[in-house]
Amino acid sequence: MFNLGGNNLTSEPSSDGLSIITALANCRYLRRFDLQQNKLNAFLPSSIGNLSSNLKALNMRNSELVGGIPSEVGNLSGLTLFSVGDNDLTGRIPTTIAGISEIQGLDLDENKLQGPIPEDICNLPSLAFLYLSSNRLDGSIPFCIGNLTSLRELHLGSNQFTGIIPDSLWNINNILMLNISTNLLSGNLSLGVGNLKAVTVLDLSGNQLSGEIPNSIENLQNMLNFSLSHNTFRGDIPESFGKMVSLESLDLSSNNLTGPIPNSLEKLSYLQYLNLSFNHLSGKIPSGGPFANFRAQSFVGNQALCGDPRLQVPPCPVTPIQRSRTKKLRLLRILLPSILGAIFALGLLLVLAWYLRRNRKLSTKEASTTFTSRRRISYYEVLRVTNGLSPSNLLGTGSFGSVYKGTLSDGLSIAVKVFNLELEGALKSFDAECEVLRNIRHRNLVKIISSCCNLDFRALILEYKPNGSLERWLHSDEYYLDILQRLNIMIDVASGLEYLHEGYSTPIVHCDLKPTNVLLGEDLVAYICDFGIAKLLGEENSMTRT
Repeated sequence: MFNLGGNNLTSEPSSDGLSIITALANCRYLRRFDLQQNKLNAFLPSSIGNLSSNLKALNMRNSELVGGIPSEVGNLSGLTLFSVGDNDLTGRIPTTIAGISEIQGLDLDENKLQGPIPEDICNLPSLAFLYLSSNRLDGSIPFCIGNLTSLRELHLGSNQFTGIIPDSLWNINNILMLNISTNLLSGNLSLGVGNLKAVTVLDLSGNQLSGEIPNSIENLQNMLNFSLSHNTFRGDIPESFGKMVSLESLDLSSNNLTGPIPNSLEKLSYLQYLNLSFNHLSGKIPSGGPFANFRAQSFVGNQALCGDPRLQVPPCPVTPIQRSRTKKLRLLRILLPSILGAIFALGLLLVLAWYLRRNRKLSTKEASTTFTSRRRISYYEVLRVTNGLSPSNLLGTGSFGSVYKGTLSDGLSIAVKVFNLELEGALKSFDAECEVLRNIRHRNLVKIISSCCNLDFRALILEYKPNGSLERWLHSDEYYLDILQRLNIMIDVASGLEYLHEGYSTPIVHCDLKPTNVLLGEDLVAYICDFGIAKLLGEENSMTRT
């Protein structure tokens, strides 16, 4: 590793370019080269192509680089990260960039690069992050960019791209962030936008897009930030916006939208920012849900809106239907006390009936263990498969016991978590894990196979994960996780947590999530484990460590 980043280093003017790159050409085992945040004021020499074939990351972002990107950069075939953003680079993106066949992150934003995006970029199958924003790039967005199915982030904003948005772009199903704002793009927004079911940020603002907003946006249920501002969209705001349940920011300002603001937006409980200004909207501004927190700036420039005076709009006229409704409300106020009294009496009768029925059930209910399983494993079988809890089978130790590897008679590899009952809180930890694991089912939560329980022994039989814990992969020189693998592990853990918090009848808080409690299976799929101090929200007695 060669790291001189963040030192405000300068360089001597030279016709040969940045001499330090030439000097490092003989470092055959160089894996990382970092010169970011300096004041080099130099151009990249052609000798950059002579750097080590083992080089994985080259970062010279924000270092006052000038000139063009030499074509020889394509010789760095093993590179996974090439970052030269936020400099003063000029010229075109070299077509030889396709030679960096293993690249995962390409950062060229905030320069003065010109010309079209070379279609050779489409031949980089591992590319996950492409940053080209804030340049002077022009032409159309290549149709073949849809072939980059590994893309997670694509940033093309603040350039001079023309033409339509290629339909192939909507086929990158796993993309998380897409920004093509502030260009000269035209045409309609395709129904295909609904294919981006994983996207969290979509910014198409500042273009010349037209037509109606398609209803297929209802499929974008992971969307957090969505902007279509400063275009020429027309028609009504679709009711389907109400199905974008994760939305936090929505900007539809400066378009030609008409009709009412849909009441479905009141369902967006996470919505914090809304901008509908400078359209041709009409009717009453909704008042429920997040609308209670919005200000006048969200609706300015729509002359036909009405509603709450605090939003600086006129009050809505009272219709005959509303007058009739007012009379009914007066009548309801008179009758309401009698109705509530009857409901209260009926409720008492129902509670009494439930209480009596519950007592009858409890009197005949037999005692049961905290956890039952289709597969029973005896104490002696536990000793057999772990060679008598031999140290040679030990995988690790935790707060309340140890974990041993074993193999059942049918060849299934297992991890046996044995609780040390002499430790205070161990028994509670065992009960907590049983309580949490007995019903939950999710691909990113470790699967429990069985339990073994007697007077002085408690153990859980779990699936064995051959790649160990995430802790080992993050803090060891023997293991390496690339950008894409780290991102997939983060997605796996987030998916498991979402199930615990939202997907189970009783929300579960893990309380001890850390790299040692994330196991990696085959293909580095992540599994959350160790629920010994988990809390079941809503339960009267949550399981906690003592």
